[in-house]
Amino acid sequence: MRVDLHLHSSYSHDGQSSLAQLIERCRECGLDRVALTDHNTVEGALALQRLEPGLAIVGEEVKAQQGEVIGLFINGSLPPYLPPGEVMDLIHEIGGLVYVPHPFDRHRSNFRPERLMELADRIDIIETYNPWCDAAANQAAARFAADLDKVAATGSDSHSARELGRSWMEMEDYTSPQDFLKKLREAQHVVKASSGTGRRA
Repeated sequence: MRVDLHLHSSYSHDGQSSLAQLIERCRECGLDRVALTDHNTVEGALALQRLEPGLAIVGEEVKAQQGEVIGLFINGSLPPYLPPGEVMDLIHEIGGLVYVPHPFDRHRSNFRPERLMELADRIDIIETYNPWCDAAANQAAARFAADLDKVAATGSDSHSARELGRSWMEMEDYTSPQDFLKKLREAQHVVKASSGTGRRA
């Protein structure tokens, strides 16, 4: 199945598309699951889950004191502006997975490599392809994930419905967050087109 692990809706301050528009676009491009990861709110993802429970993975991209952290398979809001280790621990406490997006994007306030090393035992997934990052940042993330033996993921980081369907993961179906993590390790990264190297918040 096709899975997009990082996207935004109008529930994000910079998101441009309604949930209905995202659902329609997912059907057009054959996405089977999407993790809605709006900035500092889980409300859009919970609403999407109510509308399309078979499509939605509930997530949130939260601003930590350093960098940004995504929680996947969560059931409530994550408080922003905490130390990243505390955010990661909260995600695990509620049964979620810790996903680190665009870790080395120079345009966004993210982590120093040494800080990520300190947090490595709390990280489940590292985003190794984000279409808004330059090639060097994506390559650095891929090397870092490989060095740490972390599960790697491609995320579209879409902020509008029209940006969906350019990149995704192809993986087997799963029965739980931990099974998802296991299947994601063997998944195929698919990139059909880049969104360019414009800046994203």
